[in-house]
This record gives sequence, structure tokens and C-alpha cells, in this order.
Amino acid sequence: MSVFPDARFLTSAHLPEQFVPDTGAEVAFAGRSNAGKSSAINTIVNRKGFARTSKSPGRTQLINFFELAAGRRLVDLPGYGYARVAKSLQRHWRELMGEYFCNRESLSGLILVVDVRRLLGDFDWQMVDWCAEVGCPIHVLLTKADKLKRAQAAKALATVKQELAGAATLQLFSALRPQGTDTARTRLQDMLGSAGEGVARASGAASEV
Repeated sequence: MSVFPDARFLTSAHLPEQFVPDTGAEVAFAGRSNAGKSSAINTIVNRKGFARTSKSPGRTQLINFFELAAGRRLVDLPGYGYARVAKSLQRHWRELMGEYFCNRESLSGLILVVDVRRLLGDFDWQMVDWCAEVGCPIHVLLTKADKLKRAQAAKALATVKQELAGAATLQLFSALRPQGTDTARTRLQDMLGSAGEGVARASGAASEV
């Protein structure tokens, strides 16, 4: 049974004026097109097919808004990096996400999905920079941890932790195994809950979970 029994799709946005009303609290999920973002969302929400998955990178081409509970939303951002689309559309995505991060008052956290075998790329760092500018906390999911041996995964975790230098919390995650689901779900709920309690946005600096 889903921990979010009332979760539902709200709308998709191609332009800022199509965003849902900027009230309540929402946590965005972002990541490269093949990092396992949709699978991570489905596992955390515990709803098969909640976010669309595909063997073709770049499936998520719009900003998708989901309601998890009254006044609490999950936002699935367009995948980046490997999408086989025109450069003009890639520029549009970047501008759209820039508009989202800079002006979205209800944004209370970002969960950044990163393939543990690839580590942080340029677009991932762009997300980190955007969040730093607006004081939005970040939690990094190093996905597909089942693809590495335990020692290799631990080394990757340590490497990313050093690179982030306190700019985000982070953890190993696997939707297949599964691994790290409870930790990721708790972080999502904390991000959504703290906004509703009037807690000021943190810079995202925190120790490893």
C-alpha cells in the first residue's frame, strides 16, 4: 500500500504560466535522463507507474506536478543530458527550469537523482547552483547502487560527499533491490513538512544521511 494513498497527477507544464498555483509546499525531482528518476519516484511513493518510465532517455519532457496530500506536491522535472531532442528544446527546458527554481516560492526541496556510476555532471551542478541561489535544500540519491560492489558504492558515496562539501545530504539508493527507500521517503516528507511548519529554508548544508 502506498504511503501516499491520495497521490494523484495534477498537470504538465511546458510554460511557466501553466504551473499549478504557487501555494503549499512541493519537492522537485531532477536528474539525467537515464539516472533512474522515474523509478526512484515510483519506489518512494510506492505506486507502480506513478511517474512514467521508459527505456528511451528523455521521456519526461515537461514539468509534471503531482499532489501527494492536500497542499503537498511532488514535481517531476524534465530529464537532461542524454535526451535526443533538438537543441532548441534543450534550451527551452533549461530556461523553464531556471524560471521554476528562481521564482517558485512553494519549492521546499530538491531530490537530485544521480547514477552512482557516473557521479555529478555539469547539469547536476547547475541544479545545485540554482538551489544554492534560492536557499533550497538538496538531497542526492545515488541510484543504481545495486550495479556496484559494496566497496565501490561506498567509495562513490565518499567522493560525491567530498565534492558537495556540505551543500546537500546524500545516500545510496536502488529501486531494484530496493535500497535506501525509507531514508529517501523520510527526507521527502521532512522537506514537505518543514515548509508547512514555517521553518525557514536551510541552505541545504547537512551531513550524510
